Amino acid sequence: MEQIANLHIEKLPEGVYLATSNDIPGLVAQGRTITETLEIARDVAKKLLEAQAERHQQATLMTTSDSFDYPLILGV
Repeated sequence: MEQIANLHIEKLPEGVYLATSNDIPGLVAQGRTITETLEIARDVAKKLLEAQAERHQQATLMTTSDSFDYPLILGV
């Protein structure tokens, strides 16, 4: 089952990107590009959700449906 977690991504003054999530407490990921930051955030989210499941404290995330919006970021 796929689930959706909202991320907040901001560019720091140092030129790197930082991702956090209100949906998954403790999620913090940093990367040199948005793509790298998203990949790291996905890995961190999986580990945090696995740890929560072991403690029987599941985060309440939306499940994907047949249709949902997704921002496509283009580097032009």
